[in-house]
Amino acid sequence: MKSPFEAIALEYGQRKTPRVVAKGQAELAHRIIQEAKRQGIYVAEDPQLLALLSKLDVGEEITQDMYTAVAVILSWVYWLKGMQPGDEQMPPAAKTASSFGKAP
Repeated sequence: MKSPFEAIALEYGQRKTPRVVAKGQAELAHRIIQEAKRQGIYVAEDPQLLALLSKLDVGEEITQDMYTAVAVILSWVYWLKGMQPGDEQMPPAAKTASSFGKAP
């Protein structure tokens, strides 16, 4: 049986720890990724990280066992956006977020 298409969006910058701000499957997952791309938010395909993040509910912060995997993605996002640690404390326009999806 094929797994459903999934997406999870993280927000980082307003709190010390990234948290889940959206998650969904099938059509909702497509809408999450479409909106992320529309807003210029980096979208990564990482099935292992998606499996870990899917255990969390919307509003929950990532757990300590997820720190390294999320930090790798966030460091890539920082590099792509020309940001450095601490830049996330800037006004909302400079906010960093990532979405994680799995291809159908």
